[in-house]
Amino acid sequence: MIDRRTLLAATAASLAAPAFGRSASPSFPKGFLWGASTAAYQVEGNNINSDLWPLEHAKPTAFAEPSGDAANSFDLWPTDLDLVRAMGLNAYRFSLEWARIEPARGQFSQAMLDHYAAMIEGCRTRGLTPFVTFNHFTTPRWFAEAGGWTNPEGPALFARFCDHAARHLAHGISYATTLNEPNLNGLLSELLPAGVGERLMETDKAMAAAAARASGVPLYSAGSALYVADPLLTQKHLLAAHRLGRAAIKAVRPDLPVGVSLAIIDDQPVGPNSVRDAKRARFYAAWLDAARADDFVGVQNYTRTLWDSSGKLPVPRGAPVNDAGEEIYPASLANAVRYAHSVSGVPVIVTEHGINATDDRLRVALIPAALAELKKAIDEGVPVKGYLHWSLIDNFEWVFGYTPKFGLHSLDRVTFRRTAKPSAAVLGAIARRNAL
Repeated sequence: MIDRRTLLAATAASLAAPAFGRSASPSFPKGFLWGASTAAYQVEGNNINSDLWPLEHAKPTAFAEPSGDAANSFDLWPTDLDLVRAMGLNAYRFSLEWARIEPARGQFSQAMLDHYAAMIEGCRTRGLTPFVTFNHFTTPRWFAEAGGWTNPEGPALFARFCDHAARHLAHGISYATTLNEPNLNGLLSELLPAGVGERLMETDKAMAAAAARASGVPLYSAGSALYVADPLLTQKHLLAAHRLGRAAIKAVRPDLPVGVSLAIIDDQPVGPNSVRDAKRARFYAAWLDAARADDFVGVQNYTRTLWDSSGKLPVPRGAPVNDAGEEIYPASLANAVRYAHSVSGVPVIVTEHGINATDDRLRVALIPAALAELKKAIDEGVPVKGYLHWSLIDNFEWVFGYTPKFGLHSLDRVTFRRTAKPSAAVLGAIARRNAL
């Protein structure tokens, strides 16, 4: 439950942020992308060949509940595209489900390639820019059974998938990312609240062991696993997968802008000898260096973290928080964008930003406040090309199930009816004006 103090603080931030350093023009750059994001596994439903499906049904399992039908977006994707257009947005970010396209190793489904081609064409007929993520965490079950990203063959297998998908789809795509938030794979537990990371890590490890036994393999490693047997090797292979995947897509269509989406927290130092810079190096350095060879870098930001000489500090007393107890800090997005560009040197597209909040009034407050801060960064000269909000609809949020609410639209899980929240109108009004 959101208390009165939290709500008032968030509302105050919304009112104050635009007035703080108001720019000469409220308008965003011409051609700015305004969109909403989803991920295939989180909205499609019944991805039975994906790596997470067996884990959801393992004993023990770290999942609060199974994904099931999700939002039934595999069938209702035209409805989702209509929602994006109705809001007044001009872009839609969605992902390909690798396990649908390659359900068995070396077996590619023409029907599934045609399905995603229809989605891309559906975007274009509605005047929406198709922004396609080739891999948003989940991998095929057979890939996880072969060791996932610890497998030396992993990068080449991903590149082969990118080649097949690009040959069928790249002509209609406007922007592409290879991987989603690969920089935190194997490191995520370090950023979770004290106690939560350790508990989930142990459950995740036991769940992966159960899946390995059921599959008759020594290691079952899912693409979004919290427990990663060898984080360094996994990061090495993911970096290689990005390079090879990008090359495979570019070989098919050299002019297609390709990047990678990174999870970037607004990390801030507190006091002398802060460990902030060391944490930045650990979480982002290799990936921002790799992004130098990309056409853009996708930034995904939700909060800030304060670091002193000992480590992560608790949320400041009295600060507004989301449903997970994380700080609501509107300036975090702009700060993350500034940092990503300063290191990578390439343009930025905000591929995710939002809030875990059942009370939509917090989202209503956050969107204009964060965009006002983002506009300041643009006015400073940071080349930001677009803002894609997470997410279009309330969906399956991984181990936490359907409890977290990130959507601009609510979801009836029985009828699959989508209902616009007030925040959808707030973002839509800004997008239509292309201005605050």
